[in-house]
Amino acid sequence: MGAPKRNKKKYDRPSSMWDKKRIEEEHKIREEYGLKKLGELWKATSEIRRVRRNIREVLSGNATESVGKDIITRLAKYNIVSENAIPDDILVIKPQALLERRLQTVVYRKGMAKTLNQSRQLISHGFISINGRRIKSPSYLVKKNEESGIGYYKKISIENATPQAPMPEVQSTTAAVASENNSSDKGE
Repeated sequence: MGAPKRNKKKYDRPSSMWDKKRIEEEHKIREEYGLKKLGELWKATSEIRRVRRNIREVLSGNATESVGKDIITRLAKYNIVSENAIPDDILVIKPQALLERRLQTVVYRKGMAKTLNQSRQLISHGFISINGRRIKSPSYLVKKNEESGIGYYKKISIENATPQAPMPEVQSTTAAVASENNSSDKGE
């Protein structure tokens, strides 16, 4: 069988779990970006916190300038900062910048889905692709050069995506026939 995979923590929980102000802000962000769980927001927050910590080490002189350039290059690849950004620009980045680059948000912003929840559903059901490759993860971070290649993997009509209710006449006639059969069985 072998040893089980050792999972690492992907995010840090907030230090004060029952802070009302923080909870209200998180729920507002969760609604704004169509997140399913607060853990998705905490992952983005932890990633931004890690990037800021590394940039502060560069600014203090504990790390080399090449580390700072690598961080800026990586963030520019995802279109979070510009390519000619300085390390001080990264210190003001908020988790919303990372949430804007999620595939779920990009699909909604491009108008391929009516709501954020619908864009999440389209992605997880395999209707969205990037450069012809199906992506089923709504949290996929879209790179700057991939943004133009986002399209539908399967044909779908968003206008007709809602199911139509069955016609009431069909149901009432079926129920009437069933009740007539039951009454005739009792009469015998």
